[in-house]
Amino acid sequence: RVEAHSDATAKSTMKANAPRTAPSHANVEKVNAELFTFTYGAVVRQLIEDYEDLDEVNKQLDEMGYNIGVRIIDDFLAKSEADKCITFEGTVQTIAGSAFRMFLGVTATVEKWNEDKTECSLLLEDNPMVDHVEIPEKNAKLVYCNMLCGVLRGALLQVSLRVQASIERDVLKGDDVTEIRLRLLEQIPEEYPFKDDE
Repeated sequence: RVEAHSDATAKSTMKANAPRTAPSHANVEKVNAELFTFTYGAVVRQLIEDYEDLDEVNKQLDEMGYNIGVRIIDDFLAKSEADKCITFEGTVQTIAGSAFRMFLGVTATVEKWNEDKTECSLLLEDNPMVDHVEIPEKNAKLVYCNMLCGVLRGALLQVSLRVQASIERDVLKGDDVTEIRLRLLEQIPEEYPFKDDE
């Protein structure tokens, strides 16, 4: 350890005066995603310790995600400069292509639309949230990525879309992808702060 530390110090000293380049956007996304992954794992472990009922843990993860979604939607819209989507379909495509990449460093695939375009699935073939994670058999009822469902519910509600979200397939339970099923419950009419009575 001492040798490794000394070597690292020497390299750091040699590069001290070298010109620094700003980290690329992709690298920042990767760091943010990895940091979130490790932090999330600690949160899940703490919830399991605090609640003996795994159904309650799943509920808490969903509620935590909902609160996050409510808050990050403005940040996403500002940073992505995404155009306002009119339809549920367009909004889901934006989430899959841009939002997941911004916050998790991956993109999702949108599939399995119903005829009315009110239900679909978001498929994550690469889900950094489950990297290096194993669920013991005693915690088989745990929906580890349930926070994602809450995030989607909270964020979409802020753009007037009330949805139901659930994990349909889970790589931690032997599936080949993470599948989140989205169902549009209501498209809420926008309210304006004033009315023209004239």
